[in-house]
This record gives sequence, C-alpha cells and structure tokens, in this order.
Amino acid sequence: MLAILLGGFMIMLATGMPIAFSFLLVCVAMVYFLWGGDTGIRTLVTSISAHMTRFVILPLPLFILMGEVIFHSGIAPNMIDTLDKWLGRLPGRLGLLAVASGTLLATLTGASMGSTAILGSLLTPEMEERGYKKSMSLGPILGSGGLAIMIPPSGLAVFLGAIGMISIGNILIAIVLPGLLMAALYTAYIILRCKFQPAIAPPYVVALPPLSDRLLATVKYILPIGFIIFLVIGVILLGIATPSEAAATGALGTFLLAAAYRRLSWEVIKKSVMGAFQLTVLVFTILMGAYAFAQVLAFSGAGKGLANFIIGLPLDPIFIFIGIQLFALLMGMFITPTGVMTIIVPIFMPVINALGFNPVWFAVTLLLNVEMATTSPPFGSGLYVMKGVAPPGTTMGDCYRAALPFLGCDLIAMVLIIAFPSVALWLPSIIR
Repeated sequence: MLAILLGGFMIMLATGMPIAFSFLLVCVAMVYFLWGGDTGIRTLVTSISAHMTRFVILPLPLFILMGEVIFHSGIAPNMIDTLDKWLGRLPGRLGLLAVASGTLLATLTGASMGSTAILGSLLTPEMEERGYKKSMSLGPILGSGGLAIMIPPSGLAVFLGAIGMISIGNILIAIVLPGLLMAALYTAYIILRCKFQPAIAPPYVVALPPLSDRLLATVKYILPIGFIIFLVIGVILLGIATPSEAAATGALGTFLLAAAYRRLSWEVIKKSVMGAFQLTVLVFTILMGAYAFAQVLAFSGAGKGLANFIIGLPLDPIFIFIGIQLFALLMGMFITPTGVMTIIVPIFMPVINALGFNPVWFAVTLLLNVEMATTSPPFGSGLYVMKGVAPPGTTMGDCYRAALPFLGCDLIAMVLIIAFPSVALWLPSIIR
C-alpha cells in the first residue's frame, strides 16, 4: 500500500505536476477506492477541513506576510550597511557580514530562498570586486540564507508542527539555540580559513566611520529588529502570547517598522499582501495533501505496518533515528523541503513516538536536515537561487563547491544536537 502511494506520487511529479496537486490527486484516488467512493471523499473533506481551520496553524500565513513586507519594503540594505560599519578589518570581513546579516534577516523573513536572494544580490557583487574567491563569496551566503529555516519566525517549523501534531511554540523556541550554533560555526570557519588562506578573501583598508555614526545607525536600523524579535519570540518565552498571537504581533511589528522608515506605500502593502496570499494558498494546499496522506496511511494500515517493521529491526533506536535523517537528506536533494516533510513526517512520526524519542528534538533535527538539503547538490533549491543572483560567469559547479564546507558545519551542528539533545530542548524546558 505504501509503495502504491509513493509510486503514484512520484509518477505525478515526473509528469511535471506540482507537489501540492500530486499528493491530493493520489490520496483522493486512494480514498475513493478504500473508503467507499463518494462517502470516503466526504469523510476526507470533513477531516481536512477540521485540520485546516485549527488556530495553531495561523502563524504560517503571518510569518509569510512578515517576509513579504521586509522584502518589498527594502529594509534589509540599511541593516546590512549598519553591520558593515562595525566589522572593521576582520579576516573574511564580507563573509562575516553575510553571516551576521543572514542571522538578523532570518528573524524577519522566515524564508531561506528569500534570504539567499537578498544577500546574494546585495553582497556578491562587492565580494567579486574585492577579489573574493567563489568559495568565500558564494558559500557564506548559501549557509546564512538557510538560517531562516532554523531561526524563528520559521514558516517550515510551523508547517512541520502542523503536520506532525507537535507543539509549534516548542519547536519555534527549540530552534533558537541550534540556529545560533550554526551561525557560530560558520563564523569560526570563515575566520580560520581566511586567516590561513588570506588569498581567498584579500584584506582591504576600511575607513571606519566615527563611533557616534555607528551608534546612531545601530539605534536606527538594528535595535528595531530586536523589537521584532521580542514581538515574535520574547512574548512566547515570557508566556504573554501563544505562537499564533506572537505571529500576529510580529506581522504588525514589520508593518510598523516599514512605516517608521517611510517605506510603507500602498504599492508595498499590495505586493506584500498578494504575495503572502499566493504563497499561503500554495503551502496550505500542500498541507491538505499531507493531512490526506496521513489519513490514508492510518486507514490502510501502511503507516502502522511500516512502524512495526522498523521498530522490530535488530538495531539500536539511535541508529534508526539516524537512518531516518539520512533518508530525509537524500530526498531533500531532489524535492522541495515541504515535499520532504509531507512524506517523512506522516510515515515516520509513529516510529519516533513508539521509540520514545522527544518529538520536538526530532523536529529540530529534521528542520536542520531540510536546511542542509536546500544547499546539497544536485538539486538543492538554495543552489539555484544563488546561481540566479550571482554575478555573470558563476557556474553550478562553483555553487556546489562553495556549499560543501558550510554543509560540513551543518553536519557538526547535527552531530552536536543528536549527541546533546539539550541544545534543542533546554529553552522549551524553561518555559513550561
């Protein structure tokens, strides 16, 4: 039964049909034959409607709206320019600027491809002009763009929580430290490599602005971002708001921030709302397919049968856990992150629960896995976004090679999170 489901899904994808419609079509066909025709379809529609109208998935469209407002209002360049004023003559200065900007941008957009596009278009031309090699001009942006998956507000974290019936608030809090850990690993790698191989990022004379100018720019362009972070994460940590309410305050905060910078025109509002609406419909359609898939797995017995088979394997549970992660990474090299989660979570969530693993810990590792997949050859989506915004003459081979060291940093983070679950679980534990 599982082979028929996944086989049908892959055939639909091979025809060029979008993931959302591929899943729905296959699942509706299976429900029609398994659940008694029209009666089964009506039951499925009722079940999907009940899931899609839950209050807990409201953060998804609101986080998407936050990213659209930031993108269309053009706030990011001022933030990046302010960070640039503080870096001085550190080794790999522009690479470090990419990491710092990617980390702050992740707290505003929640979309890895958007962050990669913004950072790539703004920073790679100057990196090329300064003589940076491809490995140091493309790599930091590829790595830092993915931080939007691992730092709230992460739309994929909400998507994962909705499919897996895991506390969305706990996931959003749990990814904070792993995301900062990844940024720290990127920073250490850039500094060490540029120190021992200065030719890949030639140093250049930087005229630092007066301290008063830097402080003024920080107050104007960096501190307000802290206000947005508080509206999204701080209110959850303090127990003031639920994740859905926090998403609403964060979205309101981005509108107020754009207005404060006099960037909130009617054109920006129109583009932001319409862009968020279109993307939300797409994501919700995929979410409906995921719910239908989970229903078919449960009714057919395929999910339970697979779970019993895996649990019965003569392996230590941690090796089963790692095997699931490797399978997810392999899938992520060929299909989108939402597609990976739509398949992986309904199939393997019963296994995770049966083996006694913390579902929030599993969610964090799967999100990191998906982040790695976006920059993994041959078809990682981040690689193609980077190729699209990179200077002329950049090849896919350049993107592949530049991504590998940062994938190595991600792998170190993954090992640390698996070896020390408290990296992911400490923050959620203190807000219970």
